[in-house]
Amino acid sequence: SMGSGESKVGSSAQSMEVTTVPTSPIAGQKPGTSGLRQKTKTFMSEHYLENFVQSTLDALVAEGVPVKGGTLVISGDGRYHNKTAIQIIIKMAAAAGVGRVWCGDHGLLSTPAMSAVIRTRSRGLAGMAPFGGFILSASHNPGGIDEDFGIKYNCENGGPAPEKVTNLIYTNTTTIKEYKLCCGLPEIDLSAPGSYTLGGGAFRVDVFDCVEDHMGLLQQVFDFGAIKALFAREDFSFVYDGMHGVQGPYAKKIFVDEFGAPASSLMNCEPKEDFGGPASASHGHADPNLTHAVELVARMGLNKEGREIETTSEPPVFGAAADGDADRNMIMGSRFFCSPSDSLAVIVANASCIPYFAAGLKGCARSMPTSCALDRVAEQLGIPYFEVPTGWKFFGNLMDSGTDAFPGKPVYTPFICGEESFGTGGDHVREKDGMFAVLAWLQILAAENPDPAKPIVGVGDVTKKHWEKYGRNYYARYDYEGVDKPAAEKMMAAMVEAQPALIGTTVDGMKIAKADMFEYHDPVDGSVSKNQGVRFIFESGSRFVFRLSGTGVAGATIRMYLEEYAAPDADLTKHAFDVVKPIADIALKISKLTEYTGRTEPSVVT
Repeated sequence: SMGSGESKVGSSAQSMEVTTVPTSPIAGQKPGTSGLRQKTKTFMSEHYLENFVQSTLDALVAEGVPVKGGTLVISGDGRYHNKTAIQIIIKMAAAAGVGRVWCGDHGLLSTPAMSAVIRTRSRGLAGMAPFGGFILSASHNPGGIDEDFGIKYNCENGGPAPEKVTNLIYTNTTTIKEYKLCCGLPEIDLSAPGSYTLGGGAFRVDVFDCVEDHMGLLQQVFDFGAIKALFAREDFSFVYDGMHGVQGPYAKKIFVDEFGAPASSLMNCEPKEDFGGPASASHGHADPNLTHAVELVARMGLNKEGREIETTSEPPVFGAAADGDADRNMIMGSRFFCSPSDSLAVIVANASCIPYFAAGLKGCARSMPTSCALDRVAEQLGIPYFEVPTGWKFFGNLMDSGTDAFPGKPVYTPFICGEESFGTGGDHVREKDGMFAVLAWLQILAAENPDPAKPIVGVGDVTKKHWEKYGRNYYARYDYEGVDKPAAEKMMAAMVEAQPALIGTTVDGMKIAKADMFEYHDPVDGSVSKNQGVRFIFESGSRFVFRLSGTGVAGATIRMYLEEYAAPDADLTKHAFDVVKPIADIALKISKLTEYTGRTEPSVVT
């Protein structure tokens, strides 16, 4: 291994000798919207990772991407097998003629930080901007030798590869005959920043501080000074749960070093290969929601249903969490949970207090299953808003509209978007960004609390004030995990078939106004995405949606989304899970979910 910090020259050309390894296709290497996810042991099996990486590199060359002599970023969320996989991909990149590889220290980069590095780290230097990056992550899925691993390729805009590219990657995996790597390259020491020049200068690896680029970008979006002043208040208290994912170093640098939060306000901020594993409170599920972020939720004075509990001490004013790769977020106040749908609407409604959005937004968007709370804000602000399928690339197109990628199209940036599955973001990167959402809320709280002599205004106060102006979209999601896939598909097909006859009928006193299978016509690239979710919309504006989710590794997950709108003059104080229960009963009746799947209870309610 090479020592850190030194710039070493490998023993000339011999370390750059290319070895060609014969291989054959491995079934099932089809990347979804979040890349390829499988059991860790599958990725560790012979040729598995290498086949996929070679298929990706070959697809890029075929697409005319300047791989030879170019810059490639390789890092991950720190889960088990991350470090080993990085060393393999470095050797394959060298064999493909890549000129420079960039890695975050310890092999870490959060998913939004990867996007920031691809977009900004070259600082405008000619020929240095990366052509893309490999993110080694299975997001919020558990990590460990018996758990999950994943790999995703992001393009030069810092966003996930478009379908055209992922389809080509998949085609290559079905015909692959060989892969190439430089076996003679030494293992690179990732434990600290350093530069390594190898093969007589033909190839170089740079290891850098994993936080600096993402933080630098966020400092351009937000007013760190104003947030620091909020932290300095005696009556402001704060807690952050990193869930043992990649966010730890980012949380330390931003919250402790920049804002002056005590180190004790960080929970689970040491990245672990198994995210804490079965012994941890979250059982290694680095997924920030009421069910899995057990420690944070209890600390904020709620139970897993979001109902108040007795606490030995007063909960902090503000609490938040990230998932494994830190692209998701959860926002909480003292004895208050702000749902992701509400969080998005509140951030957009208050965006002008954030310097980057001070002149106003030019667009916003939500995924179709996300509540319609955003729509009411956008209508009032008079800005374009979009309802898109689940998957960040649809937001990416809207953010890239009017750039060199889509010239002549309308410009929608500055732009804020989000989804109910705890993802929120802006156009500073092309991924959802867990830190962005937290800083947006802290900026709003700083703006809401200009006078330190007055009592502190918290997350609950801001959200309730929002409901009083716009009304409240009571909302919940039921997840049925590990369901037999053919049964789930039959259920969905039967519902679609039944839809035309159900329009105009009344079920349990509620009249169905609209029912369809959502499809999206992308206004930017012209593509059409079909089968994006079964929708039932009632005359009252309430609705339910069913989707099959593909991010799990075993079986299918049925997601059932429930929403009821209450106008500003209605009762805004009820518990969301209680309010949407009658809609759940109708949805279960129409879908015949129990009949098809044998399930009587959801695995998770959020």
